[in-house]
Amino acid sequence: MAQAADFQSSPGGCETSSPDPRCLYRKSRSLRRSTNLPGSAGGRRDVQQASRRSPHAGEQPSCASRLIRRWSVGKPAVLIPNILQRRFTVTRPNKAWVTDITYIRTWQGWLYLAVVMDLFSRKIVGWSASPTIRRELILDAVLMAVRRRRPRGTLIHSDQGSQYGSDAWRRFCRSNHLEPSMSRKGNCWDNAVAESFFSSLKKERIKKHIYKSRELALKDVADYIDGFYNPTRRHGHLGGVSPERFETDQKSARRRLQ
Repeated sequence: MAQAADFQSSPGGCETSSPDPRCLYRKSRSLRRSTNLPGSAGGRRDVQQASRRSPHAGEQPSCASRLIRRWSVGKPAVLIPNILQRRFTVTRPNKAWVTDITYIRTWQGWLYLAVVMDLFSRKIVGWSASPTIRRELILDAVLMAVRRRRPRGTLIHSDQGSQYGSDAWRRFCRSNHLEPSMSRKGNCWDNAVAESFFSSLKKERIKKHIYKSRELALKDVADYIDGFYNPTRRHGHLGGVSPERFETDQKSARRRLQ
């Protein structure tokens, strides 16, 4: 409290001994304004010399003043290429999956949700939830999908999150006959179908609700995915039927052709 009082009472909002480089900026700006007053003999060079003589000269500016972007939007991943290339319409099950992570608010903290979707039917074939966002979160979700679908050469697409760029992720994909694919950096459209599912979940079920506990949030998410989205929710992309109904109809059509 004493520091705050001293800060507020000092001229110009900064103490002379303040280490904050922003104070130096304010003093230089005040000095620059004062050199423009009648009777002032100072100039821009005087301001620069005064700044160099300041005890704060050479200090780096605060993080708030550094606005340099250190990564570029659209840069492809170094280790895993973007094989999917936004080809979200596929002709058979288990040809291409997409996966992503979102978070849900509770009074106990965040609940992180990872899902795996089959692009053929838009069905959520695997999912996992955890209070932490470690790599086990996504591995558990994909493991559920692998056990349910038994993939062979399935493409699995993700963003460039750290969970998907680890050696453990690539080893997991190789051992389970999955071919990884990655979006370009900062480009959510490369994984738009997974983002669309999260949007539906939050608009149709969560609706900005803050759950009292992670357990309640987990139960509600499970009910939405397994009790409504997969068996009941209609999709315009699927001709107005649910993911499970679409897969059943496609199996029946293939049997008739055989």
